[in-house]
Amino acid sequence: MILTGKKPTFRQKHTQTNPNRVLILLGLLILSLFLLRAVENGQVHSPFAPTPVPTRSAESYVLEGETHFVAGNLPEAIVAYQQATRMEPNNAQIFSELARIQTYSSASLTTDAQKSARLQEALLSADQAVAIAPEDSTAHAIRAFVLDWNANPNLAGEKATQYLLEAEQEVVRALQLDNLNALALAYYAEILLDQTKYLQAEQYIRQAVERDDSLMDVHRIYALVLETLGDYGGAINEYKKAIQITPNLTFLYISTGVNYRQLKQYDIALEYFSQAAQINEQLGIKDPIPYLAIGKTYSQMGEFFAASLNVRKALTYDPANPDTYGSLGVVYFKARNYESAIPALKCAVRGCTAEESCAVRRCDPAQDPEIEIKGLPLTGSTVVYYFTYGSVLAGMHRPTDNKCEEAVKVLKEVRTGFSNDPTIMQIVEASEQICASFGYR
Repeated sequence: MILTGKKPTFRQKHTQTNPNRVLILLGLLILSLFLLRAVENGQVHSPFAPTPVPTRSAESYVLEGETHFVAGNLPEAIVAYQQATRMEPNNAQIFSELARIQTYSSASLTTDAQKSARLQEALLSADQAVAIAPEDSTAHAIRAFVLDWNANPNLAGEKATQYLLEAEQEVVRALQLDNLNALALAYYAEILLDQTKYLQAEQYIRQAVERDDSLMDVHRIYALVLETLGDYGGAINEYKKAIQITPNLTFLYISTGVNYRQLKQYDIALEYFSQAAQINEQLGIKDPIPYLAIGKTYSQMGEFFAASLNVRKALTYDPANPDTYGSLGVVYFKARNYESAIPALKCAVRGCTAEESCAVRRCDPAQDPEIEIKGLPLTGSTVVYYFTYGSVLAGMHRPTDNKCEEAVKVLKEVRTGFSNDPTIMQIVEASEQICASFGYR
């Protein structure tokens, strides 16, 4: 043990408080209180808070829409462009492109009502574009295009002439603003076709090709001009050029196949229709039109079993569409399967109950939805279902079933609406004579 001579002490030693340290701590405390209040008020954001999702720009929606259009998914392209218009409600270019896509999308719809509704939506978009930019040549050109497709007599009825006249006025205005606008020149050619001014239509479309042959619309309309003039081979070449520019638009494949079918090159026609169906399958789009085209082609080839299979496939995609029931009924009629033709045509013309539609579709009532079908009105595109239905009822009449009672009613409607069509009236008169022999008039 070492002794120091000092008395031991048992008290702790206290260091003297540093006033500077106290001031620093007090300052930090006050700063923390201010920071806490700023975080609570939203003036300062916590570094641990989730990063806010940035608002998408109109440009991003336009790029998305363009991507969907190139991919052939027009419904999704429309949705994207509609979002873009909400982001930039004063952008005429976006509204014009939306109108163009809405118009083209109507080609993939099957009933007149669906087509008319979509084209009216397109017209609203085109109207908005012109209102925003009244001096924009392309806005006027696309509005002319929309009006021309609305001028289909089967869709517009008495308004068809008015729409066509307005379409011409719009395209003339577009060319006044820019006489080198290739789209305007092409759309004018399409309008002239609908006015049966074939020579002028050919002149304008040739000018459009000279101005810009990189546009799908130009080659599509050039093909349409050649098709109208009976040059199906030339039309096919132009449709193929359009497909090279936009390789996933199914209506171009359908049009190409139709021209091959006109040349009775059925196998090649079926290839193009099948490509359209494959594109839709890849995109998850349940479009009945390619299968209806395949069914019609097989029907023309006399292969009615294959035809009916494909039309029934179309019916599975669109089981509530009376037009598809009518197409199936016509196939059965051509195959002389009259017993099956009658219920299918009844659904198209008069409508049918859920049980009747299920029987036509050959569905499973336990799994498939029950769908009551509303009949189609008599128009230029549905008259074939009416006179076929009346004819098959007359042909299948027996004294105990009164089929002629309904046949006479249907044929009378056709006579009232289409008395100036000699081909249709020949069919109507032959069927009426059958029923007259049984005392039905």
